Amino acid sequence: MMVYEEILKSLEEENRLRSIPDTLGGMDLISNDYMGLGSRHSEFIEEYNERFGDPPMSASASRLLQRHQKEHNSLEKMLDELYGKKTLLLNSGYHANTGALSALSVPGTLIVSDKLIHASMIDGIRLGYGDTARFAHNNMSMLRRILDKKASSYKQVIIATESVFSMDGDIAPLAELVEIKNRYPNVLLYVDEAHAFGVFGDRGLGLAEETGLMDDIDIIIVTLGKAAAGYGAFIATSSALHKYILNCARSFIFSTAMPPSIAAWDTLMIEKLIGMAEERKHLHDISEWFRNELEVMTGRKCQSQSQIIPVHAGSAEKAIEMASRLREAGIDALPIRRPTVAAGTERLRLSLSVAMKRESLLFVLEMLKLIFANKI
Repeated sequence: MMVYEEILKSLEEENRLRSIPDTLGGMDLISNDYMGLGSRHSEFIEEYNERFGDPPMSASASRLLQRHQKEHNSLEKMLDELYGKKTLLLNSGYHANTGALSALSVPGTLIVSDKLIHASMIDGIRLGYGDTARFAHNNMSMLRRILDKKASSYKQVIIATESVFSMDGDIAPLAELVEIKNRYPNVLLYVDEAHAFGVFGDRGLGLAEETGLMDDIDIIIVTLGKAAAGYGAFIATSSALHKYILNCARSFIFSTAMPPSIAAWDTLMIEKLIGMAEERKHLHDISEWFRNELEVMTGRKCQSQSQIIPVHAGSAEKAIEMASRLREAGIDALPIRRPTVAAGTERLRLSLSVAMKRESLLFVLEMLKLIFANKI
């Protein structure tokens, strides 16, 4: 048997063999369409056509070689003004993190990362040439100890974290991270806002805006394929780092750029997001209510502080079974297993959306209660 077949067999035996799901038709607790714009795309087609006409469907070259730049430049200009930083578009959050972190991780650099950062950040760090260290999730005391011991030995140190963590839905202590960063002259703070963009902040610009720390974070990563219901990502940073990443991030230099038509769509969706303050409040309200109800049901503290709410199963087999029972009830919630989460912490990851109301979420809670009681 080929070694790859042996690995596949092992994954199957451990209930970790994945496949692309069929089109699902139940209540959507899977997607990252937190602000409901993705499900409303048909409402915006007429406005899109009137404003942008018929921009090209393909860039046909990398951004550095591309002839048609109007839509990309316009989007970046809007983002520059929103963030008060220089922004650079990339094709995905994965491209942004692997490109930026690998480029920044030159010899003489130490990257100190939270243990629960996204796989794209881990891969970006691995591709670099600097040194690495990790601190236990959101453990600021451990981060301080690492920096006190090691920071002075490096030309540059980068603290890397997420603002809203994608599997537990909890948030990083940004104010404390900024305070720690400011103690050292050679430390930068790198924050991935993938799951905060659109959801937090007066204009939906993320947890950095919500906490008033936009100017204190050196590198902000945002993906546009979640709450923004578009595609691509951007990096917001200083003029110097913008120029450096543009020149040194391989995922930017050597990838065909996003289509101009997508850049135009992203522009429209971000404009919509900025004005959705009432919808953001609704999402925060129902998320807090659901978390509280889940805690009462399970007797277990919910770590989430956001619209991402984990329901722990304890094993891959149980997570699969729970997802199956919910699907039979008309609720789509897929199981999360190793290596996405650690063994023993397998769970359902529920993504709440502004389109949801308490009545429908109450049905979800009722079904979960029956599952926990082994009644369905």
